[in-house]
Amino acid sequence: MKVRIPNQNGGMSQQQMLKKVQQMQEDMATLQADLDEREYTAEAGGGMVSVTVTGKHEIKAVNIKPEALEECEGDPEMLEDFLIIALNEAISNAAKTSEEEMGKITSGLNIPGMPGMF
Repeated sequence: MKVRIPNQNGGMSQQQMLKKVQQMQEDMATLQADLDEREYTAEAGGGMVSVTVTGKHEIKAVNIKPEALEECEGDPEMLEDFLIIALNEAISNAAKTSEEEMGKITSGLNIPGMPGMF
């Protein structure tokens, strides 16, 4: 008696699946290059501090308004907190955007370990 295992790739041949995976890899490489160049800015302290990071999570700019120095005078921890908040938000936005954009490319393929697969 022979047992048939159902086709788990939606009826695609192996060659069709390979072509689809290769196209997905090309699309992901192109998107990753674009995501790496994007910039994400976040503010804290009512806009007194702003930080810009790239898609690679590298800090591109830090801006501190003069009134932030006046308001935080004698309390450097407050200014440090504003910087941490702004940095974390900018990095979080970059990561979230990357995950969402990559998920659009990989949706529909059931490859373990790839975002957007489940």
